[in-house]
Amino acid sequence: MWKCRSDPVLHIELRRWADLLLIAPLDANTLGKVASGICDNLLTCVIRAWDCSKPLLFCPAMNTAMWEHPVTAQQVAQLKAFGYIEIPCVAKKLVCGDHGLGAMAEVGSIVDKVREIVSLHNDRQQC
Repeated sequence: MWKCRSDPVLHIELRRWADLLLIAPLDANTLGKVASGICDNLLTCVIRAWDCSKPLLFCPAMNTAMWEHPVTAQQVAQLKAFGYIEIPCVAKKLVCGDHGLGAMAEVGSIVDKVREIVSLHNDRQQC
């Protein structure tokens, strides 16, 4: 908690500290908030304050019916328009018992993508 004007603000300190932001999983609710610019919790405040010269990756995860809703494609497109990088969801048996697209990408795939992006980002900074 800050008391004076110059006290650190957590979401600003976190955006300064981090070299990369990975949101895994990104549920439908938070996807909607981020696409709309809503910042009502620490995560969404960090995202809203994010330095877009640094990579931000997101891993959507939700029920197939939610994933297939037309607004989801619009919201994912909005995040991509911000310059954020999608690690696509996969099809498998979901927690609810349904089978279909909407499960978060496998951890190994996420790690591989993060490594790729960090490597590319570091190469650009050296130029």
